Formats: sequence, C-alpha cells, structure tokens
Amino acid sequence: MHIPWDAVQLVLAVADTGSLSRAAKRLQVTQPTVSRRLAELEAELGEPLFVREVSGARLTALGERFVEPARRMADASVEIERVAAGAERGPRGTVRISAPPGVAASVLAPFAAALRGELPDVQLEVIATIRYVDLVRGEADLALRLAGTGIRERRRDLVELASLRHAVAAYAAPAYSARLQRGFTLADVAWIGWPPALAHLPPNPQLAARIPSFRPVFASDDFLVQVRAAEAGVGAIILSELAPPPLLAKLALELGPLAATHQLVAARGALVVPRVAAVAERLVAALQPKRQRRPPSSSR
Repeated sequence: MHIPWDAVQLVLAVADTGSLSRAAKRLQVTQPTVSRRLAELEAELGEPLFVREVSGARLTALGERFVEPARRMADASVEIERVAAGAERGPRGTVRISAPPGVAASVLAPFAAALRGELPDVQLEVIATIRYVDLVRGEADLALRLAGTGIRERRRDLVELASLRHAVAAYAAPAYSARLQRGFTLADVAWIGWPPALAHLPPNPQLAARIPSFRPVFASDDFLVQVRAAEAGVGAIILSELAPPPLLAKLALELGPLAATHQLVAARGALVVPRVAAVAERLVAALQPKRQRRPPSSSR
C-alpha cells in the first residue's frame, strides 16, 4: 500500500495538536478537508487511527504504531532539505524565527531592520506565537523561547546559542493608574492575563502564588488583545521592560524577583544552512548586551 507523504503529514499534525481543527490551522487547510482526508486514509487502512472525542482526537493502537515511523520520516525529510540548502553559496532565502509576541515585537522587529542592511538576500519570517514550535521537525529555524520549554524535543538535537534575561514590570493606562489608591498592593490591581487553558504561562502562575484566589479581571489567548485591553484602561499587565507600549505607564509596584529568561535555540541540523547560520550569528551579536554568549556551532 502506498501512503502519500501529505497523508503522513496530516496524521502527524493531528497527533501533535490533538485536534482536527488545530491540525487544519497548522496545515493551512479547512477542518472539513482534514476530516475527509483522514477518513479516506482510515478507510484504506481498514482501521481508525484516531478516536474522535469532544475534547479532540486521541491515537488508537494502530495510530500509535503509525506515528512512530511517521515521525522518523518527518525528521529525515527535514534533514534532506537542510543538506540541500547547505549547498548554497551564500546566505539567501527565508529564515523563520519563533518567539512569543511580546519578544517578537521588542527584539525581532528591530533586529529585522538591521538585518536588511547586512543580509539583503535573506528574508526574515517571524512566527509570533505562544504555541509550541518544533525546531527539530523544521517548523522554524530558530526560536527565542522561555527557558525550560521545548522539552518535547530531544535535547541532543538542540543547540542553545544565547540567553536573554530581562526585567519585567507592571504597566497600565494613565487613567487606570489614577484610580488606584495610594499604597496599593498586588492584590489591589485588576490584572490582565491568560485564560484557564493557558494559565501555565507567565505571569499567571507568579501572580497566583502571591495573590489568594487570583483570577484575571480580563483574559485573552491573544497577547495583542491583552495589551489593547490595558491601553483601554481595563487593568494592568506585566510586560518586559525592553520595549513597553507607548500608551502604557509603569506602575510603582514592587514585583520582587520576577523576570523573564528567553533562550535562543536552533536544531543542530539547521545551523549547516548558510542563511540560518548567518542570521543566528547576527542575532547572537544583537543580544550581546543582554545575554550570556554561546557560539553558534552545530556541535558542543
């Protein structure tokens, strides 16, 4: 039986995301298309690969056996592409960098301006997202991610190039700040944060540890919506001090040892590609005042 590569990719997308709708977003197709193609493959196999549930899609026993070699195929496919790209004579083409939206705006957007002058034949594609991006699988070439994340990837396949530690502070619209009583504390502030499904993301856990019965007054799974809510005066938001939005003012509030550390990482195989290595080298240099350097090499 011949199984097309796009069918293998579809199964991996559903397995990785746990949902047909999220797989559709990853593959940039519609959910009915994913459902139809998956049903056709399962009919050809004679058994289901997934159990459809209200909460998503769960692998069956056949699905578990199918996914293991499929992942190896995906890894090999990415490596083949990287070997071919390594034959480039010079840096040219697209380099994809993943980062949380706030870091993407404050670090990568200014970096892109400088990069255009140094590497005019390289196009930077920034994936500003809080979702997990698999570097080994080739979903991005580089990533600025919170320290301690990325555990699903095999550590031996990743290289840490730099570490960016930056202070954070509470910010709010001047109109909201004016409504706070003198001597206000953490518990007196109406906080903007993540919804329950993303409550593991900072600053929700840190605030919950210090505020009894903590619950955001406004929550969104979109960082830009959170910032807009703060600008509208809904409440306060904790942001990096690297480049806070101009419409927000820093609150005189002691947050203690709260800080964020992001690591610049890459898959080892990606660094043999000239355009990726060139961008990585320049991004490490751009983070120089704020990081602990590790040379961008494919070996430790």
